[in-house]
Amino acid sequence: MRYASVTDRLAGLGGAKWALHARARAMKAAGEEIIELTIGEPDVPTPPRFIEAAAKSMAAGRTGYSNGRGEPGVVAALAARYSARRGREIGRDQIMCLPGTQTVLYGVLRALVEAGDEVLIGDPMYATYEGLITQTGASAVPVPLKPEHGFRIQVADVAARITPRSRVLFLNTPHNPTGAVLRAEDIRALGALAKAHDLWILSDEVYEDLVFPNVPFASPLDFPELAERTIIASSISKSHAAPGFRSGWCVGPAEFCARMLPLSETMLFGSQPFIADLTALAVSEPSPVAEGMVDRFSRRAAILAKTLDGVGGLRVHRPEAGMFTLVDVRATGLSGEAFASGLLDHQKVAVMPGESFGAGLAGWLRLSLTQPDDRTTLAATRIAAHAASILGNAA
Repeated sequence: MRYASVTDRLAGLGGAKWALHARARAMKAAGEEIIELTIGEPDVPTPPRFIEAAAKSMAAGRTGYSNGRGEPGVVAALAARYSARRGREIGRDQIMCLPGTQTVLYGVLRALVEAGDEVLIGDPMYATYEGLITQTGASAVPVPLKPEHGFRIQVADVAARITPRSRVLFLNTPHNPTGAVLRAEDIRALGALAKAHDLWILSDEVYEDLVFPNVPFASPLDFPELAERTIIASSISKSHAAPGFRSGWCVGPAEFCARMLPLSETMLFGSQPFIADLTALAVSEPSPVAEGMVDRFSRRAAILAKTLDGVGGLRVHRPEAGMFTLVDVRATGLSGEAFASGLLDHQKVAVMPGESFGAGLAGWLRLSLTQPDDRTTLAATRIAAHAASILGNAA
């Protein structure tokens, strides 16, 4: 039988990157005690008042069809939120609501690029980004994110990879998996480059509310001169501990949203109204859980750095935001995949191999910060022991 070429383009770019996580879950289901440091799921439940708001909305009959842009209440709430945060008016015609950031990014890229186009993106990158770009027929052009620059994307590195086929500069700030946060000066320089080459700027900002203390956050949406070419994506999944509700949005030029609307209508024709009502409540006020997550995640990042950095040749990269810490295991002589696989087998600790996030993180691990402090400390001691055993066996 014949299949569309997209199925070939996406082969190996889906769940295969999460194979070690799936194996850890299977071991856990079989009764083994696993310390799971793989996925970035909030460490607190969805706040009860949001669940109550959704239930109340359902009971009131808000279970019918919606529309491709988003329910009026949540669109208005998002317009008010971004107008206040960015210091300039963001109109309701600049908002599109879809189920989760992943769906938003799929739709945005589908609306911006096609076969023959190129998307500039930092490497390492979140595991689904390559597939999101590839599904359009466009090509992902990796731009190296270097540890010596704190994994912040550098203008010179972007400029060196621009070609006549470049269409989009895809940013992620705060960044997953590195935890890097772009500064205003970074974005100003990147914006000037985008303007010079007529590039769109797409910025995934789902971790905006999880920036660590004393780290300044900046968005391309802050700069009026970039408004005509900037689209940002976000959701309530991380900031409000509500990943299962799949509620996301993008903010961009009104013309872009008008052009994307038929695509949204073709894809989904609207999210659930009761989830829109929950989201409107959530984004209309500060998150009740984000501050606590920031405190815990930054503290656990410090625990991992103190316990692991310099031990057995390991090096720890401290994040500036988000839910993850990176550990460089190249001194052991193993790839990230080999180290992570052995760690799961021998120490019952599950982490993500850096190779799942691009060639730029080969020989690294990504550790989530979502386990309690004592479990995080125990995991760190087991990782150190595994590194020591590898180096001891090599001696």
